[in-house]
Amino acid sequence: MIYLITGGERSGKSSYAQDLAMELSAKPMYVATARKWDDDFQKRIDRHQSERDERWINVEKEKHLSEIDFSENVAIIDCVTLWLTNFFVDTKNDVALSLEQAKFEFEAIAKQENATIIIITNEIGMGVHAETHIGRKFTELQGWMNQYLAKKADEVVLMVSGIPVKIKEKK
Repeated sequence: MIYLITGGERSGKSSYAQDLAMELSAKPMYVATARKWDDDFQKRIDRHQSERDERWINVEKEKHLSEIDFSENVAIIDCVTLWLTNFFVDTKNDVALSLEQAKFEFEAIAKQENATIIIITNEIGMGVHAETHIGRKFTELQGWMNQYLAKKADEVVLMVSGIPVKIKEKK
């Protein structure tokens, strides 16, 4: 089962995903894709880690999610935007190559047996138009990956001001 939770910044995506994971498992996995860019980002990571208690299995993985055994687990992947950023930076802003690599990783985890994956992503294309060429390229990458994930997901939830709006339900 694959859930995609999408929405804008501070829309309630993480809280919704964590509540869902706790409903589905007594010991869910939390996969953080953030790269530790600077001290401020480390503080953000520390804050997020402190929000999860001993019931959570915490995994830090910047890019190669296929190396994680998701079988028989409920797992949150937080988040696609930071995950894609790692591919984008490492490929020197190559949108096509970043998209190809991210899709490959997703397909590998989607094939794992009896896994429930809750993926958090951002709708960055709904906001202000990016000022820079690189920003616009990344917005395109994010949009294409979001479309790909939504097509593959069993359920898609759009978070709007803390309210979950189901836009795709499992049939």
